[in-house]
Amino acid sequence: MRFDCVRISRLVLVPTLVLAAGLVAATLPRPAGAAEIASLRVNTFPNAKALPLHAGIAKGIFARHGLAIELQLIDNSKNQREGLAAGRFEIAHAALDNAVAMIDVAKQDVVIVCGGDSGMNEFFVQPDVRGFADLKGRTIVVDAPDTAYALQAKKILARNGLKEGSDYTVKPVGAGVYRLKAMLEDTVNAGAILNLPFTVQAEEAGLKSLGRTVDLLGPYQAQGVFVLRAWARDNAAVLERYLAAYVDALRWVRNPAHRSEVVALLAEKLNLSPSAAARTYTLLVDPGFGFTPDAKFDPIGFNNMLNIRTEFERRGDAPAAAPERYVDLSYYERALRTLSRR
Repeated sequence: MRFDCVRISRLVLVPTLVLAAGLVAATLPRPAGAAEIASLRVNTFPNAKALPLHAGIAKGIFARHGLAIELQLIDNSKNQREGLAAGRFEIAHAALDNAVAMIDVAKQDVVIVCGGDSGMNEFFVQPDVRGFADLKGRTIVVDAPDTAYALQAKKILARNGLKEGSDYTVKPVGAGVYRLKAMLEDTVNAGAILNLPFTVQAEEAGLKSLGRTVDLLGPYQAQGVFVLRAWARDNAAVLERYLAAYVDALRWVRNPAHRSEVVALLAEKLNLSPSAAARTYTLLVDPGFGFTPDAKFDPIGFNNMLNIRTEFERRGDAPAAAPERYVDLSYYERALRTLSRR
């Protein structure tokens, strides 16, 4: 099986800094009484979920909300969690299971402030794999083995009678771009949870989907926004402006009138072919699979995520924590009210 690995590798420069928003914000005239420009470092993964961030920068949406954004693209969730804890950036966009891990395992005072999507995930396998049973004795590639989509993979495989260690091996390789690359370069890597645009590229390269994770596991709160709680408390107004700008950018992305412009932006930022970019966009705006409108938080999906995490990562007999321990949506709610008045 051949694949253009240059196309993949060009996606990832870690950390990649995108300074365009700051330049635009610095040159836009501000109305009298407008808030000062606030600089924010935002960290996420080099996949299609970053599209509202790219669009918000390119279209000056963050700038109109008085924000200069430095966008960082990260290679794996471990580095992202450590970076947030060390103050190398203020805002993280990632699977919210990572925020839970920071709170429960690393004992960091992190808070989830916004939802995003259900993962846009599918379980992809090599062409010779006919079903989950064929993964016995094989290797599953993941990001970090103890959070998020790795736990989804373990849950799906457990439902199909396979246990980690005795029936299959987990190999951490990093973000979705690296998981796809690992599968395409070595058929020993038999399966992985992939999301957009890598599911589209995997299909084009001849890999096979065994199903969407939301169909296999039910509702799931995946991508969202989390920050250090102390930073949120000390910078509430800036955080609310950021969330309002992000929702604004997401609305722009989901607007059908902008389809051609968004597809071109996807192709440019993720180095996709025109057909892959168009297919990716169609899936991104599918309300049952892609971006959740206005990045609304899904409490049912979050509870499901907590239950999966508890099943595979709980230590001892400690009871699972209540969802309220992890989430504060008051910043998001105030941000939406701000948008409604615009």
